Amino acid sequence: MTSDNFIKIKAPSSKSMSHRALIAGAFSDGSTVVIDPLDSNDINRTMDCLSTMGAEFSVEQNSTVAIGMQGGPKGGAKEPAVLEMRDSGTTCRLLTAIAGAGKGVFRVQGTPRMHDRPIGELTNALESQGVKVTFADKQGYPPVTLESNGFIGGEIEISLEESSQYLSGLLLAAPFAHETTVIKVVGKKAVSWPYVALTLKVMEDFKISFSVEKLKDGQWEKTDWRTVSKVVPGEIRFRVNPSDYQRDSYSVEGDWSNGSYFLAAGAVGTKPVRVEGLAIDSLQGDRAIVDILKAMGAKIESDSSGVTVYPSKLHGIEVDMGLCPDLVPTVAVAAAFADSPTTITNVAHLRIKECDRLDASATEVMRAGGKAEVGDDFIKIIPAPLKKDEKIIFSTYDDHRLAMSTAIFSLAGIEAVAEEPECVAKSFPDFWKEWDKIKKGNGC
Repeated sequence: MTSDNFIKIKAPSSKSMSHRALIAGAFSDGSTVVIDPLDSNDINRTMDCLSTMGAEFSVEQNSTVAIGMQGGPKGGAKEPAVLEMRDSGTTCRLLTAIAGAGKGVFRVQGTPRMHDRPIGELTNALESQGVKVTFADKQGYPPVTLESNGFIGGEIEISLEESSQYLSGLLLAAPFAHETTVIKVVGKKAVSWPYVALTLKVMEDFKISFSVEKLKDGQWEKTDWRTVSKVVPGEIRFRVNPSDYQRDSYSVEGDWSNGSYFLAAGAVGTKPVRVEGLAIDSLQGDRAIVDILKAMGAKIESDSSGVTVYPSKLHGIEVDMGLCPDLVPTVAVAAAFADSPTTITNVAHLRIKECDRLDASATEVMRAGGKAEVGDDFIKIIPAPLKKDEKIIFSTYDDHRLAMSTAIFSLAGIEAVAEEPECVAKSFPDFWKEWDKIKKGNGC
């Protein structure tokens, strides 16, 4: 098939990797050139907070130079250094942990929605490291003030039932501890492991000394972290030694999360879509969109430079998406185009994202004419005739992923309009410009 016969999209840079690379660069001795980081509101939040803690950034075309903090994160002496998170949950969880490993007083705050997103599990871990934690309003939720003199080191316990970002933040902060830190995963279950793998990759790339240990026959044994596919609480721990971040340059790969909308469009539209810049061997959990769409019946081809999805007859499936929660809105919309029901399980943690993504995804599928059921830990999409040839204003809940996923309904013949189209700036400011290529290619 010639290039004229498919729609070509370039994937934006990975948001997850951009956060982590810029954090690591800000911790490095000297300076680090971060090549092609994502330009978005969330990444700007992370850079602003790191700057407040003592880092410097110089933004150039296609790269950002991060000049590392001398002596680690710095807070205020008496008045807190204000870390303004706005609505970036990743920034909040990663940098709250990092502030705990710094020295001084820090205040973590954000939008009203951010103040409804729990952080108590993480702050409990920080208190075990000698950090004084004071909540301004609701116990366990921002705004929160941290007074720290650095991590003590030793043992930390953390549950990942709400978010893997708690562990990622502690891992990124642990090299600043006074002695070796051992982080044990506790609780009933652990979600979103692939994001922890991304954190470990960046730490390895920046020469941090760490090891991963699994419990086997009552003994802790070192294991290659790249072979870990699932975390069982009580059976894995992370040992991080005091060490320095070191890297001259770091290149950020393409984003599977933001590529997912276009890959789904290839399956449900009338013209194949090729998304370039996606590494098929990526550690990003949202690479699972390929396996999910294939399981639903989509024809997909991939090579070293990208992925192509062809128009296909989709069927419903049952799929555990605990490791790739950001894909749920995309898959929910694609499932509305299938010929049988789809059940998505192990996704209770979506209720504490930018919005309650389970209820929101169900509501917008029904707005388009489909049917949906929601439980504590699942969402079921039941295909029904979609409202073709109608103009529908989809609620966006100030949530970038809802805005981008519901755009896919335009391929059903719906005039799909996002209530707040600008909210995509959180992770993909150029989304609508790229989505126009999909609409024009499909004659919408």
